[in-house]
Amino acid sequence: MATRNIMIVGVGGQGTLLTSRILGGLAVEGGYDVKLSEVHGMAQRGGSVVTFVRYGEKVQEPIVEEGQADVLIAFERLEALRYRQFLKKDGVIIVNDQRIDPITVVTGVAEYPDGILDTLRQTHKVYAVDAMKVARELGNTKVFNVIVLGVAAQHMDYSREEWLNVIEKTVPPKTVEINKKAFLTGYELK
Repeated sequence: MATRNIMIVGVGGQGTLLTSRILGGLAVEGGYDVKLSEVHGMAQRGGSVVTFVRYGEKVQEPIVEEGQADVLIAFERLEALRYRQFLKKDGVIIVNDQRIDPITVVTGVAEYPDGILDTLRQTHKVYAVDAMKVARELGNTKVFNVIVLGVAAQHMDYSREEWLNVIEKTVPPKTVEINKKAFLTGYELK
């Protein structure tokens, strides 16, 4: 199997690290060599957080180079736009259709771009979901990242049961059921 490259991007506090641990756990369960890398950019203050998950027969390094990601999972629209150059030509972007203004927008130094999803769709296959809305409907906004992961799982090589098994082993015990429900909700979205 060729090495698979997954990139997860978001803003501090959105669950990118938990998501990368679920993906890494899934690949380990599948018997693959796995490398994870986490890049924190002022994560505690709403800055960008980037994680890479690479798995295959033998993975030499944890970093995904530009143009090499098979899947880009973005928990916020601007983060998807910011990191789109990492995606392969035939890769897919799974994006949470949410706006979180970075500090440069909040302070008036920059403007939040309009039409981000349309811009991304000009060159990439994009699957957008309003995961925060869906999470509210489930009664817990903290699981929006697992909803996005459920959408992403539709474009990856593992069964629903394999995903649920790893989620159960990875998330805090008291949140297992809501996270499974969130994953399945995302997995069923079209």
